[in-house]
Amino acid sequence: MNRLDSRLAEIRRADRKALVTFITAGDPTPDITVPALHALVRGGADVLELGIPFSDPEAEGPSIQAASERGLAGGMTLRKVLELVSAFRKQDRHTPVVLMGYFNSILAMGCERFAVAAAASGVDGLIMVNLPPEESAPLKGPLDEHGIRMIFLVAPTTTEPRARMIIESASGFIYYVSLKGTTGAGNLDASAVGDKLRWLRGLTPLPLLVGFGIKNGADARAVSRFSDGVVVGSALVDTMARQSADPEAIPQALIEQVREIRRALDQPSA
Repeated sequence: MNRLDSRLAEIRRADRKALVTFITAGDPTPDITVPALHALVRGGADVLELGIPFSDPEAEGPSIQAASERGLAGGMTLRKVLELVSAFRKQDRHTPVVLMGYFNSILAMGCERFAVAAAASGVDGLIMVNLPPEESAPLKGPLDEHGIRMIFLVAPTTTEPRARMIIESASGFIYYVSLKGTTGAGNLDASAVGDKLRWLRGLTPLPLLVGFGIKNGADARAVSRFSDGVVVGSALVDTMARQSADPEAIPQALIEQVREIRRALDQPSA
């Protein structure tokens, strides 16, 4: 079974909430990415989301856009991202890794070539922010052949007919965008998220994970009342940026930050 499917099924059986963490490959330097990934796992992350730096993002707020710029300035490419995943796999064969980025990077390599290389490196899932389901077949086909899950986004503005169409193509989990805006925005409304997730649960058995705007344990716990888990990104990227002058301090800072979120998610309901 795909590592992502296995991990999410295990979490559901244990009646836990999934914690997905996001950082950008190569930020602030390429040699810190693998230690940072291991630190996120030690802090309590269930799934690792690794951003592919891209020069013209469409959904990223200023924090992750700046992280992409730092990664690109350090020479990060898609092939090097896959090399970082391979390096991570030398010590961790179990934690699922999902790449997140833009289809432009995959097109430059070629869909079949990417699927082969991603599977060989140990990638379990892929989120392509600017690839709609109706145009995803050239990539989804090769990914399916190599056991990599194609994960799609559902937004607050997604209509029911479109949500049904997205769900028909989705695998792994549904990534629900918690707000109308970019990553890291500050207008999270947990009750509105809950209304949308209750509706989505009637459409799919896939896990529903919520991202965008979740900054800390309190946010994560509020959203997890309705979801199967949360995705935390910009807050972690900001921590790495603040520590960029002392990269060796980044892993411990991430461990402490993720532990706070993990504790909040694991806290028994009142």
